[in-house]
Amino acid sequence: MRYSSTRGQVKNLMFEDAVMMGLADDGGLLVPNELPFVESNLDKWRPLSFTELSLEIMLLFTSGRIPREELMSMVKQSYASFRHPEITPVKSVGKLHILELFHGPTFAFKDVALQFLGNLFAFFLRKRNHPLRILGATSGDTGSAAIHGMRGKQGVDVFMLYPKGRVSAIQERQMTTVLDSNIHNIAVEGSFDDAQGIVKAIFNDRKFKQTFHLGSVNSINWARILAQIVYYFYAWFRVTNDIRERVSFVVPTGNFGNVLAGYYAKLMGLPIDKLIVGTNENDILHRFFSRGEYHSTEVKETLSPSMDIQISSNFERYLYDLTGNSSKQLQLWMDEFEQSGELTVESNLQKKAQQDFASARVDDEEILSIIRKFHQDHKYLLDPHSAVGVCAAEKIEIQTPVICLACAHPAKFSKAIRKALGTEPILPEALASLQNLDTRSKTVPAEPEAVKKVMLDTLEA
Repeated sequence: MRYSSTRGQVKNLMFEDAVMMGLADDGGLLVPNELPFVESNLDKWRPLSFTELSLEIMLLFTSGRIPREELMSMVKQSYASFRHPEITPVKSVGKLHILELFHGPTFAFKDVALQFLGNLFAFFLRKRNHPLRILGATSGDTGSAAIHGMRGKQGVDVFMLYPKGRVSAIQERQMTTVLDSNIHNIAVEGSFDDAQGIVKAIFNDRKFKQTFHLGSVNSINWARILAQIVYYFYAWFRVTNDIRERVSFVVPTGNFGNVLAGYYAKLMGLPIDKLIVGTNENDILHRFFSRGEYHSTEVKETLSPSMDIQISSNFERYLYDLTGNSSKQLQLWMDEFEQSGELTVESNLQKKAQQDFASARVDDEEILSIIRKFHQDHKYLLDPHSAVGVCAAEKIEIQTPVICLACAHPAKFSKAIRKALGTEPILPEALASLQNLDTRSKTVPAEPEAVKKVMLDTLEA
């Protein structure tokens, strides 16, 4: 298995190099040169546990660089701290199946990938004679999951950017209460898109990137997508009995990485009918799949803050696939979007996209309504992001069984729960204890040079 950039200038990397590079040196995203087709393995894989299934799928992508026994040990270590024995259990709620992805240490779906990525970095760094400086941006959950996956790791420093005042109070405290010497939180005076833009700008400074050995934990890193592919297979096994049975997945979507993993699972032969993209009022992806218009607008603050995104960093990987893997066409599209903030695809490509995807937009009032409805009808409490997915499922006529991804624990978003139900959610002890801990972070303007200065000052101290 080799990896190449969507922009065409970085080619044929081994798995280790792809993971350590993060964002490709030409500014593109790394993708496998080809995907394995595994339909013939489905019956054999059906009885496997989550960790066993992870091993089988990951071995297909790791270029033979990690011995089977070591990879199995790494996978087991990654999920040992999850609170549910199935890691990502599926529960039937009314007519829907809910894939619960919030049983990891930070109560969010990002734990599934970032616990693994932290151990992957540690494994590769043992063979290298230089440190790794992680630079990332978070709309809320990536930051805490990355920090908890990397804290205390020898040879790793983490610089995590987040939009000041635009993550929930608990999300912020999950990051800023981690006082390990290798963790550095940076509050950016702007939106998540601003923070993400800063990260890309710094990564595109090749001299800075190479001098300080920058790495990425955002879903621009291929290993994030790989780990997330697993739970689509695992969930399909939980709700089907036969290889001929198809299901549809509904995915609350902001940065496109989570639903992209489902798309790759489908290309690998998993019997998926439709992938439903649920957006909040920041609906750039809904406008693309319904009208073919990927047009950026101003970011709106909503009750589902982790999805308050107008530039979906992983969408480039999908656009590359939509072009038939044409780096030339992809580069033209990305140049157009970077210059104008708008990209419109031809109707034939829009129809091609609609063969795999559908979408729905969900506003704050609909989020509150579906939280109330599910709590009253099923005694099941949705977080506001998962509510976007469930509401999207209700808006679209779907002929197959439906699996909705539940991406975060509702206690992380007390504002939305309080508005919906008039009461505070019960905090798990791990979250309640954050209120009494000391915090540490630095606030900077939304400028790459300001972030670089914090990094330099920290590393020189």
